[in-house]
Amino acid sequence: MLGNHYDASASKQDNRCFGARKEIMKAKYRSLLAAVLALSFTASAQADGGATSSVPAAAPAVEGRQAVLTAQVVYQVLLAEIALQRGNAELAAQAYAALALRTRDPGVLERTVEVAGHARRFDLAREAVQLWLQVDPESAKAQRMMSSVLLMSNRLEEMAPHLVRMLELDKAALPENLLGLNRMLARNPDRQAVFRLIDRVCAPFFGLAEAHYAVAMAAASAGEQARARAEIQRALELRPDWEMAALLAAQIEARDSPAAGVDALLRFLETNPEARDVRLHLARALIAEKRYPEARMHFDRLLRDHPDNPEVVYPVAILALQQNDIARAEVQLRHLLTLDFPDKNVVYFYLGQIAEEGKRPADALAAYAQVVAGEHRLAARLRGARLLGELGKLEEARAHVRETRAISPTDRVQLILAEAQLLRDGKRHREAYEFLEKALGEQPAQPELLYETALLAEKLGQLDVLERHLRRLIELQPDSAQAYNALGYSLADRNIRLPEAHELIAKALALAPEDPFILDSMGWVLYRTGDLAGALAHLERAYGQRPDPEIAAHLGEVLWHLGRRDEARRTWRDAAARNPDNEVLSEALRKFSD
Repeated sequence: MLGNHYDASASKQDNRCFGARKEIMKAKYRSLLAAVLALSFTASAQADGGATSSVPAAAPAVEGRQAVLTAQVVYQVLLAEIALQRGNAELAAQAYAALALRTRDPGVLERTVEVAGHARRFDLAREAVQLWLQVDPESAKAQRMMSSVLLMSNRLEEMAPHLVRMLELDKAALPENLLGLNRMLARNPDRQAVFRLIDRVCAPFFGLAEAHYAVAMAAASAGEQARARAEIQRALELRPDWEMAALLAAQIEARDSPAAGVDALLRFLETNPEARDVRLHLARALIAEKRYPEARMHFDRLLRDHPDNPEVVYPVAILALQQNDIARAEVQLRHLLTLDFPDKNVVYFYLGQIAEEGKRPADALAAYAQVVAGEHRLAARLRGARLLGELGKLEEARAHVRETRAISPTDRVQLILAEAQLLRDGKRHREAYEFLEKALGEQPAQPELLYETALLAEKLGQLDVLERHLRRLIELQPDSAQAYNALGYSLADRNIRLPEAHELIAKALALAPEDPFILDSMGWVLYRTGDLAGALAHLERAYGQRPDPEIAAHLGEVLWHLGRRDEARRTWRDAAARNPDNEVLSEALRKFSD
């Protein structure tokens, strides 16, 4: 009785659930059943000898073979589509292949190719599309799908006639389709095979410049330089004002010599002075060749002709920055903000740098605040924090750093180092050291934290901590020239364990022989060991590469002890004029003043 009562009370709920499931199933298969019915009527009409279009919208029941064929179509389509929905692509491909062979219906054949391609059964896909082309030789879609199947199955040698036929079937779009051949085959790693195929496909269309362009591009990609050069020249003969061909010609020439690429662009501009894209590429190529005055001349022409084109305004601004023409750069960058330029973050970043270097901290902070995304976001935030620190707003600067979102672990480390640097700049060395030690406790194998903490320990006279951190860094990064140098210099500067200091610095110099600071360290340890001539050679080389105030202090001291006191004073005075607040240099001047 209880069971009966339960069944009765649950019956309405079950009916509702069943009804909901039925609606879901109906919605799921509604489009599928429509396709099945269409295919069924097609098969019925074919069995009856009639055309598909003659089947009435509500066909009466059919009998005999016609009914059997219709049932088979329905069953095969349902079997294939349900298998596909359940992830059994192999069964779906086989079911459709059998149905395609039986019906020879273009719709079934097309679906067979799609499903077989999804299942990576390229053999079935190829058989289906071959049958489709027998049924409908003029089908452009079938030609396209045949090309796709051959491409996916890497049978490039069979593609040429199908691609030619496909191109012939769409005469209106022939130039565009020729240009698309290289894009279609771009993922194939066998560039020689691609070149041979495109050469064969384009041969019937060599009256068109686009055919020669396509062959030139394929030849260049395959390393066939002579053929590439010949084909692109033929394309330009057919279309003398074609900028895209001129750019490819320059690219081909630049492979032998960047200067040759520039010359090719210049020749094209002589007869096509209004060619904006060519002139733009020429100006950029001249910058790459460090031919700045010529580049500026072309940019000026572009700016005169296209004053509101961001593709012109932006490189003009960057070239001005490179040439230290700050006023022109700022004008163009501000103009860029009024245009439809996609990345205004980079514009604000450069404006911030200009304002910062121009000693306009308020303008720099305002510009950096606008950099909210992109590759310069973190740098803008850190520069803004440093500016706040320089303005004496240390706590505001630290808050600025802490409020900056870290996107990656690298970002997090950079933010930690930035806050520590703010404390160092504020002469709060003990606080900076404790801050870094805490961070290092959470990331004990982080190389940058080890290095910076070691330098702060040295500043506080904690040589044991310095040595422990640097030796740990050397364990983690045996090729870290900076770690060897820092440890060696700290010993040399204290005039202790000099043979070990020399060995460490020599190791650093072997890893980075042109680093001016390591050269300075070697000069300093040689000075400590009494080799004044060797010290002078290293210090002069270091100072010649980088006129750093601390290198100047060391160089002057060696000159002094060599008896060249006027040179020493001149070296210190010149460096002090550029760096009036440097402590090491000030100490040298006090130490050796008469």
